[in-house]
Formats: sequence, C-alpha cells, structure tokens
Amino acid sequence: MSYVARKGPQVVSALGRWAYNLSGFNQYGLHRDDCLYEDDDVKEAIRRLPEKLKDERNYRITRALHLSLTKTILPKEQWTKYEEDTKYLEPYLEEVKRERDEMAKWEANK
Repeated sequence: MSYVARKGPQVVSALGRWAYNLSGFNQYGLHRDDCLYEDDDVKEAIRRLPEKLKDERNYRITRALHLSLTKTILPKEQWTKYEEDTKYLEPYLEEVKRERDEMAKWEANK
C-alpha cells in the first residue's frame, strides 16, 4: 500500500499559524507528528514507518533533545514552517486505528 503524507494544514488560518508558532516545537525543528503522545496505536504506526522516515524522525527528536539540554533553539530560518509541517505519521496511524476497530468488531461478533 502506498502512503502519501499530507503537507501543511487542511485550512490555513492566521489563528492556526499563531497557535502553531506558540506551541514552540517548531523552534526545535520538530513536526507535529513528532510530538504525539506515544500510546499503543502511535507506537505501532511508528513501527510501520519506512526506515528513512524513522531515521529522519529520530534525528529531529535527538536534535530537539540536544537543543533543549543546551537551552537553545534553532535559527529562525531552520524552524519548521506551519505550511511545510508534514503529517508523515497520519496515514499509518489511521490504518492502525482502522485495524483495531475492525478487530474489535470481529471479536464482538464471535
């Protein structure tokens, strides 16, 4: 199955951009999906990522941890931009949730 990551928000708004920049994770070069709480569904979606995406994610998180420890942020031109934030985990996460729901329905019909 081929996955296409959605780039940027579905609706671009001044309020959305403001909230995105206020969150601060973009100052460390992180994407929105890098900051998701890692429940069982997210862990499974991360496990299913291609190695290249997994390596990129690990690099961003390691760099963010280093920046946090040194109490610095990236130069503004390296911040993740609102319009360029790739929702790379979203298709995998949706698939995991669909499978979990399907398994629950299967178990309920036994």
